[in-house]
Amino acid sequence: MIEVRDVHKRYQTDHGPGPWVLRGINLDIPPKTNVGLIGRNGAGKTTLLRLIGGVDQPTRGAVRRHSNVSWPMGFGGGLQGTLTGRQNAKFICRIYGQEADMAERLERIQAFAEIGAYFDEPVKTYSSGMKSRLQFALSLAFEFDVYISDEVTSTGDAAFQAKAAQAFKDLVGKSSLIMTSHSTSTLRQFCTTGIWLHEGQAHWFDHIDDAVKAYEESIRA
Repeated sequence: MIEVRDVHKRYQTDHGPGPWVLRGINLDIPPKTNVGLIGRNGAGKTTLLRLIGGVDQPTRGAVRRHSNVSWPMGFGGGLQGTLTGRQNAKFICRIYGQEADMAERLERIQAFAEIGAYFDEPVKTYSSGMKSRLQFALSLAFEFDVYISDEVTSTGDAAFQAKAAQAFKDLVGKSSLIMTSHSTSTLRQFCTTGIWLHEGQAHWFDHIDDAVKAYEESIRA
């Protein structure tokens, strides 16, 4: 279970506090539920994922996680640019207490990320797509109750996208998935329930088709 309670979020700008991105979000996300997050560009989808994943904090309100939640897949932050991909992976293995089987996990991360020799180059030399692939591979190398994905299915070439899709399918029945995508067909493929973000508010739908319908009606209005 993930509880989102009266969450407000806005960012500081050079001219002071910016506009509210999220305004009074209240959600209960049950376990073993695949949730699709949908909304216009700038609606706050990535912001909400970052708050749920714990890589950002609300301006007001609270997010309570009663389960083991991943960082957002596809999120380019959290990597130390001066360290190589391998060194970053080793560091994360140590944080999660996975030193005993580190060699196996590193092999799995390197194979999934498909960045070749760059795995042993500083992350600051990576393209944004390479960083996303590494982050995705790192997330899958650990067991979480809830995986969070921000447009990961659009990362990389067709072969990598197919691999990412299969990875999501493999999670069904074992873990929850909270994801956002500009592709409504992708959301329908992987998600059963939906959250429509509109004008700073979050609207929960028990069926992803209803969330997609609400979103599509809003952009036609």
